[in-house]
Amino acid sequence: MRFVSYNIQYGFGLDRRFDPERIAANLEGADVIALQEVTRGAAVNDGADLPEIFASLFPDYHWIYGPACDLHSASEIVDGRRVDRRYQFGNMILSRWPILSHRLLLLPRTRSYERLNMQRGASEAVIDAPGGALRLYCVHLDHVAPDERIAQIHFLKERAFNFVQEGGAITMGAEFGLPQPPMTEDFLLMGDFNMQPESPEYVAMVGTKDAYYDRDARTGVPVDALARLGRLTPGCYSWEETGHPDMRMHLDYGFLSGSLVPRLKDAWVDVKAEGSDHFPVWVELAGKV
Repeated sequence: MRFVSYNIQYGFGLDRRFDPERIAANLEGADVIALQEVTRGAAVNDGADLPEIFASLFPDYHWIYGPACDLHSASEIVDGRRVDRRYQFGNMILSRWPILSHRLLLLPRTRSYERLNMQRGASEAVIDAPGGALRLYCVHLDHVAPDERIAQIHFLKERAFNFVQEGGAITMGAEFGLPQPPMTEDFLLMGDFNMQPESPEYVAMVGTKDAYYDRDARTGVPVDALARLGRLTPGCYSWEETGHPDMRMHLDYGFLSGSLVPRLKDAWVDVKAEGSDHFPVWVELAGKV
């Protein structure tokens, strides 16, 4: 099973060209797709409805969209009825297999007086994957303040590891004729975390490295798939400043619950993709063991 995360930068590539079809081509072969910076009504891309565009580009996939930031932008009367135009910014998940439940988790944030700081979110999807259900969190953390990212990471880990105790999106839905989604402990956290390897935020996510044992799989701390396979090297990167190929950082990750580590087959960054200023991060899992 192949999972991929891609921050699509409103649909614009390194050449500053808006091309959703090129982005979709970069994702060919994925079973589950986690997209960030997915918009509706954004002036920068002439108001493109990116959720609808990507749903049409992957017509056989199930999908959900979670706009963490949702603003009124304009209003008009159309055929005698008021229509509001909205600016929406958030995450999208597409899956070959049914998405049994979805929650939009609004991440902690504080007001900024100097730089853009919009509401960020993580979209939680319970997916009916072959061999057993699992959860995928499509994540986009704050891009400016490390302290804010650390607060968001603590909140996110609490939700991911306490999912069973909290009951996910619904419990006892049978009262309304709804099925009970699986209470699975297996999960992936994938997305744009806006943090560099071994930064304070990264350590808050995966724990402190032991001098002898490095980082082992244990409850309460996700495992970085790239690092686990020796792919998180000093020269690796997942983001490039548009127009400045010398400015590169590693900001995007695929983390696993410890329960999924025995199924980890491969992980890589596709630095040949040109659909965005970020590059897709792939994680491949074996079937149920």
